[in-house]
Amino acid sequence: MEESSFQAYEDEIQALEEEIRQLTEEYEDIRQESAFFSDQEILKAIKSLEGEAQGETKRRESLSGLKAELESLERDLSFLTAFTGFHFTSHSKKTVERTKNRTVQKHRLSGKCHSLSFQVEFQLLEMPNNEKVSAVVSDLSIIMESIEDSNVSKFVSSTEERGDLLTFFRSISAYAEWYEHRKRTFLHFK
Repeated sequence: MEESSFQAYEDEIQALEEEIRQLTEEYEDIRQESAFFSDQEILKAIKSLEGEAQGETKRRESLSGLKAELESLERDLSFLTAFTGFHFTSHSKKTVERTKNRTVQKHRLSGKCHSLSFQVEFQLLEMPNNEKVSAVVSDLSIIMESIEDSNVSKFVSSTEERGDLLTFFRSISAYAEWYEHRKRTFLHFK
């Protein structure tokens, strides 16, 4: 009986240690993000937010004001989705390495561009340079629903090799839009 109670305590200790590790990692993420700003910039942002918060508290007291703002945001999101064709369904970010001079994060995005589903995984290396932060994409992996076009497969492979995430999003947007047009056209003739 004593052994089972010791095991229960050990399990609880391990669970608490894991929770402490996760909270420490979250704290480090927040601390690292704030380390890129000077004390003056942080104080200026805090004062600005305090001023906005006081003004916004008065303005947002009514429920109808919040509903109107939500509707406005939904319209903006709908416009951006219609304009770009991208609809992101999930995003996850995990910090792999963090030092004073660099941060490596692993990102995973899933979504659709028009009717083409995709999943993108990549590592982002961020290094502060004076007042700016430079970012480099590496280990790019793109998974798309089965497309019978071999040119798209070649494009995806070359994009992965170069680690050119921006080119992927630009190109897949145009391709997916025309893919939809081709699909409708062929259905029309069937």
